[in-house]
Amino acid sequence: MKIRIKFAKSGVMKFIGHLDMMRYFQKAMRRADIDIKYSEGFSPHQIMSFAAPLGVGITSDGEYLDIEVNSTKTTEASIKNLNLAMVDGVEVLEYRQLPTDAKNAMSIVAAADYKIYIKEGYDNPYSIPEWQEKLNHFFYDRSEVLVTKKTKKSEKVMDLKQLVYDFQILEEANRPVFYLKVCTGSTDNLKPELVLLAFYEFLSLSYEEFAFQIHRVDVYAKKEGEGFVPLGDLGNDILTEIPAHQDK
Repeated sequence: MKIRIKFAKSGVMKFIGHLDMMRYFQKAMRRADIDIKYSEGFSPHQIMSFAAPLGVGITSDGEYLDIEVNSTKTTEASIKNLNLAMVDGVEVLEYRQLPTDAKNAMSIVAAADYKIYIKEGYDNPYSIPEWQEKLNHFFYDRSEVLVTKKTKKSEKVMDLKQLVYDFQILEEANRPVFYLKVCTGSTDNLKPELVLLAFYEFLSLSYEEFAFQIHRVDVYAKKEGEGFVPLGDLGNDILTEIPAHQDK
């Protein structure tokens, strides 16, 4: 049976990269006594895949991984056991059974939303109403917002109007917070840093990478007739223990 796990990543764990997180969860599954399935062949490995790798230094309340299990305890018991095996900075939030025909999380990711905070000690040049006015000039009052995405091998011109689904200025503790919902996936993947950099360049402001803390709120699939839905909403909580070969 297929299981989707949602977890949060915070504190010093934000500095742990994706490959190390994969290895960490492989060990955590064994410590938590999760009856995870293994692949066949000469080198069996746990059947596990992550939805959208998180960049180093970014915190999150919405990370997902899919696993396959032979049997499972209830959602409540599984979350408890997993969190007993977690270190500070990683917390399992959901443990849900998926339909047997469900696609894995990685293949259906369509969007992710973020909050970007200006860290204490760094310049905040505008009031919140001024930020909102400048955001309107940069994004909402223009028919297209072209930026160049650079990779090691090429450059690609992208229109942010097609890839940014929501852009707002929020207020928390009397300070501005940039809220972004952006296209995320295997084909068009837009990093929030690129959007903020373009915004700062538009305003002729100096962009300092380490002046910001980026926090991922959640990751979404696109569901016909419903728009974007969190990946966890595609599964259901397990209310009774399911023994091997009894999944439906």
